[in-house]
Amino acid sequence: MTPSIASDVQDRFGVDGYVVLPGFYDLAADVAPIQEGIRRIVAFLCEKYGVDAPTGSAVEAMTLAYPALIARNRAWGGEVYDAIKQIPAFLRLVSREQNDDLFRALRPGSLPGIAAGGYGIRIDNPGEEKFRAHWHQEFPSQLRSSDGIVFWSPLLPVTEEMGPVQIAAGSQAEGPIPVYRDGKGVGATGAYALHLDQSEERLARYDRAAPLTKPGDLILMDFMTLHQSGHNRECFPRWSIQFRLFNFADPMGVRIGWRGSFAAGEDFGEIVPELIAATPDQGLK
Repeated sequence: MTPSIASDVQDRFGVDGYVVLPGFYDLAADVAPIQEGIRRIVAFLCEKYGVDAPTGSAVEAMTLAYPALIARNRAWGGEVYDAIKQIPAFLRLVSREQNDDLFRALRPGSLPGIAAGGYGIRIDNPGEEKFRAHWHQEFPSQLRSSDGIVFWSPLLPVTEEMGPVQIAAGSQAEGPIPVYRDGKGVGATGAYALHLDQSEERLARYDRAAPLTKPGDLILMDFMTLHQSGHNRECFPRWSIQFRLFNFADPMGVRIGWRGSFAAGEDFGEIVPELIAATPDQGLK
């Protein structure tokens, strides 16, 4: 990254708490190998379970074959979800030096780390509210350090109907926000069950963005920026890459020993009790 680009990105990121970098990743070298890995895994499972669906291309596998699998048995989708995060091309993208350089450009003097358990490929199916990430900050659900950045990149072009990620611009200025637990009436657990204290009042202060992106584009979000998954109203899933880098040099990270949250099997309330909402009958247990 050249200093001039870094300076522009840093300015926008500092003000808005997010930035969109079009074409940051190379389609042929970075994205296509991940899409091909997904195609092959979906094809293996279609053969395993006798599901007759097209898998000749990655787009067919993601938009036709995967929905055909979960229409037969939703649990088979879990096999896909667990397998695809282990695709070598995906892990190579997560650990690229290009990502470290970008983090250091936005956080001068930092020592970047990759949040263990904080990387994966999301598959957001139409109408599945249980697994939709509602308004949240990344820090409570990830921990590691309060100084961190979410890297988000789509594997299919994101349209309005597909439900782009929604971002409250400038909300990172609030710092860490207390949370409480609520299953949303659909059995949500873990990070999906965390809710912001006084969320509507807080969100009313900010303009909201919902960037439309395509494969190769990268959205960066501060760990403190309020954001949520959009509602997918398409007839096929929204596929996206997500991973988190954090700063080892962050004082809070040092204080908590860079411990993780739900993905690491940790008790969030024991690590950062100051972020448990005082709302009656809604504190974390």
